[in-house]
Amino acid sequence: MRAIQFQEYGGPEVLTVTEAPVPAPAAGQISIDVAYTGVNFADLKARSEGYRVPSLPYVPGLEVSGRVREVGAGVEGFTAGQEVVALTEGGAYAEVVVAAAATVFPLPDGVDLRTAATLPTVLPTAHALLHEVGRLRAGESVLVQGAAGGVGTVVGQLAKAAGAGAVYGVVSSGAKAKYALEHGYDEVFVGDSGDGFAAEVRAATGGRGVDLALDPVGGDALRGGLDALAVFGRLVSFGNASSAEPWRVGQPELYPAGLGVFGFSILSLAASAPQSLREIAARAYAKVADGTVTLPVTAEFPLADAAGAHRLMGNRTSTGKLLLRVTAA
Repeated sequence: MRAIQFQEYGGPEVLTVTEAPVPAPAAGQISIDVAYTGVNFADLKARSEGYRVPSLPYVPGLEVSGRVREVGAGVEGFTAGQEVVALTEGGAYAEVVVAAAATVFPLPDGVDLRTAATLPTVLPTAHALLHEVGRLRAGESVLVQGAAGGVGTVVGQLAKAAGAGAVYGVVSSGAKAKYALEHGYDEVFVGDSGDGFAAEVRAATGGRGVDLALDPVGGDALRGGLDALAVFGRLVSFGNASSAEPWRVGQPELYPAGLGVFGFSILSLAASAPQSLREIAARAYAKVADGTVTLPVTAEFPLADAAGAHRLMGNRTSTGKLLLRVTAA
């Protein structure tokens, strides 16, 4: 089978097409003939700096849609040829991938394979950030870093559907701001400086700040999110796209206004609490099936041009979701 791998860390050029053995599922696993693979920023961090890479060479990729090829011992409820979506531990840039049965889901009603490939990481993450971790209540305000990305696109819509009083976004360009305003955001701030957007959020909220801030960037952006919180506000960190030094926050920042800081990683949850992941995913996928949420595929690349997808995402001009077309018919 064809797969995309890298043998050293570096730019998109290290991604190469290779022939690899077709993997067979072990007990508790399912192998999938891949139709589409989602491209995530975590894939770029894996390629450039070894994020979650156990060894080299490595085939990146965390989410797929496709059809069940084979089920391993002890797996029930899935049959060969069944259309599914899956969250993987890597290896998704390939024609066949193996995933733990706990992270494989039947295709949601009314959703095709192309649309389904946008779901496995983005939808459960967005739902958890707002509800299970962020505990958003109707009427509260939300601030989202990376508002024009995959998670940001979904968060804006989910927050509005949940009755958020106001949804604010932070993006890196005017074009991204226009996109975010079309997907649930009331106001979008352009820029990368934590101090800059925190002051703008304060101004937009009459000095109050927001109830919930969601941050995948880390570094100065995370500090800016803390500075933008209202009394009793919560911040959820769900990534470190800036590759800044690990942040620390304690009594001086939290005590005066009763702030809370939380963390979330869908990959960590999949490993530590797969049943919780399944419950969150079921709730999140229902929002796609009922039309509450749409996630536009803004660019699609053939598997052999995974490097092109990485270049587009890496230059920070992309919005929505990027896909690799693998064996879709």
